[in-house]
Amino acid sequence: MTMTIQVDIVSAEKEIFSGPVAMVFAPASEGEVGIAPRHSPLLTRLRPGEVRVKDKDGNEESFYVSGGMLEVQPYAVTVLSDTAERAENLDEAAALEAKHRAEESIQNQGAEIDYAKAQVELAEAVAQLQAIEHLRKRHGRS
Repeated sequence: MTMTIQVDIVSAEKEIFSGPVAMVFAPASEGEVGIAPRHSPLLTRLRPGEVRVKDKDGNEESFYVSGGMLEVQPYAVTVLSDTAERAENLDEAAALEAKHRAEESIQNQGAEIDYAKAQVELAEAVAQLQAIEHLRKRHGRS
């Protein structure tokens, strides 16, 4: 019998996912973490990126988070993020446009811009594009 861990992925607007899984992978601030049932308690920040959950049959679902917090207990994982979305719902064209705008803002030295904000926007757009690419590879699409 495969053990599971309860996972809840929640954005500021709504619950995105809730259910038992065999494994969770998340973009923690210090690098990707893998969480299995009976994991030691952990509280860490998340950077923008992909959260993946794997069920007991080995099927994976992917979610994009804009950052946030990850709380791990032995039988429960909670992902709290301002923005969270199923990876298949991400808009590649919008992410590419956001990436382009942020890169232009950073390159435009004479402009009155908030560089920190532009860097965050760039990191989020790149993370969305990486989630889209990972989803394509998993489903055998180029």
